[in-house]
Amino acid sequence: MHRLLGILMSFSVGLCVTAQTGPASYQFFLGGNPADVKTRTTPGLVLLGGGKDVDAAFRWLVQRSGGGDVVILRASGADGYNNYIRGLGTVDSVESFVVKTPEAARDPFVLDKIRGAEALFIAGGDQWNYVRVWGASPMREVIQGLIDRGVPMGGTSAGLAVLGQFVFTAEKDTVTSAQALRNPYDERVTVGTDFLRIPILRSVITDTHFAARDRLGRLLTFMARILEDGRGTEARAIAVDERTAALVEPEGTVQVEGEGSVYFLRAAARPEVCKPGQPLTLRRVAVCRVKRGAAFNLKKWAGHGGTEYGLSVESGVIRSTQPEGSIY
Repeated sequence: MHRLLGILMSFSVGLCVTAQTGPASYQFFLGGNPADVKTRTTPGLVLLGGGKDVDAAFRWLVQRSGGGDVVILRASGADGYNNYIRGLGTVDSVESFVVKTPEAARDPFVLDKIRGAEALFIAGGDQWNYVRVWGASPMREVIQGLIDRGVPMGGTSAGLAVLGQFVFTAEKDTVTSAQALRNPYDERVTVGTDFLRIPILRSVITDTHFAARDRLGRLLTFMARILEDGRGTEARAIAVDERTAALVEPEGTVQVEGEGSVYFLRAAARPEVCKPGQPLTLRRVAVCRVKRGAAFNLKKWAGHGGTEYGLSVESGVIRSTQPEGSIY
């Protein structure tokens, strides 16, 4: 199969290959040059909140790839990013993989292509597929290798959800804010850890589609569980609105692009009530909401030009210090 792929790739641009060798199945979509190139890359993270993509964010990623090979990883969908990214800047290729099985996640061709990436992007979908299928595979270690050597990368929606130290795994399907606040130990509140190890996102959990899907309550519950379960002395979160991107420099500075906001939350005190079957009580959560034109620094955990306010949860009800009590 791999010899056949090589022959096909030597003649094809815009190639789609479905590889099946028993249970090891994946789809591979090539746009551009099939040969591998090596370019000088610049580290950085693109954190996208889902929904419509943000052109400026992908231009930033392409620039940092040095015009090399951009690899897109997903567990569903197809080649939707190939032509889009190639239309935003000069790259050698865009290569999309749909990896659905553990066997595919250890396939040598898949691993070699990821290993050769000058930029990596994880698309949206269902993050449990990523955690379940990729998490215990050589594919995850190859992705970690890219992070360790400073290759620029990013993710949107589910692809962003797996980038923090803490991850809402969605093992039992999604959970709403109302469900999580009502019972912080609802079986759907599943918080994993260390799918990937990105130093600048240490102690951080991420969330997406934030205001549009009213996810603040569940994010506060995730933070409360991190603290209550003894997984940290403080919990930090980055939540991104749809059609919005946070562009993170290696030293921690964040630039926001797009239409919405990025929310930076910090809780340093354990919840007063975080028990099975009882509504959550969590106080003294600091928030900095940042839009385009403002800035934030992850290492200092402080912003400039944003809106700062406090949140608390009293018996499952969120309260805010903002005028008129707005929680977003």
